[in-house]
Amino acid sequence: MRLRHILIKVDDQDKALAFYTSVLGFVKKHDYDGGKARWLTVVSPDEADGAELVLEPNRDAPARAAQQALHDAQFPAALITSFDIQADFDRLAGRGVKFLGPPRRMGPVSAAFFDDTCGNFIVMAQQAG
Repeated sequence: MRLRHILIKVDDQDKALAFYTSVLGFVKKHDYDGGKARWLTVVSPDEADGAELVLEPNRDAPARAAQQALHDAQFPAALITSFDIQADFDRLAGRGVKFLGPPRRMGPVSAAFFDDTCGNFIVMAQQAG
């Protein structure tokens, strides 16, 4: 077994696609309209065949309430790995990404939390070394 798809709930798929591609730099992999549901994924430009982040529409009231509670508590919905967290922080902050603060050491990683504008907090982390 392996991890192939990671789901993240978003309040607007088009807005999420724009943020994850134009701002963060991921690449759209799949965009299929299945009638009732749209299958929309992005991948790292460095790993086109790697794990896909599924930008899942958040339509159901219980899921929206859970997402809002997690967002209000600033609990991350996903973790993105950085190989140079300070450079990525500076680049993304320059593109308007709203971070909770600069990267900080948290045990074996340095991490920075940001709002993805689609209902989630994301943590960007770099392994200490």
